[in-house]
Amino acid sequence: MLGNILCAIGGIIVGLIAGFLLAKKMMEKYLKNNPPINEKMIEVMMSSMGRKPSQKQVKQVMQQMNRGMK
Repeated sequence: MLGNILCAIGGIIVGLIAGFLLAKKMMEKYLKNNPPINEKMIEVMMSSMGRKPSQKQVKQVMQQMNRGMK
């Protein structure tokens, strides 16, 4: 009886650790392939829409995006 309980608790702990490590590795791979947006990307995006953004506009968009992510 006690052995079964300890085995179940051990399995849960091992599963949690393995799940955490797997999720961490997958997240690192995702961020490597899809880096977070930066000011240069915003500038290119706005330029492709037919407008030349000022540095102030780019910074405003960055601030809005950062507030939206929190």
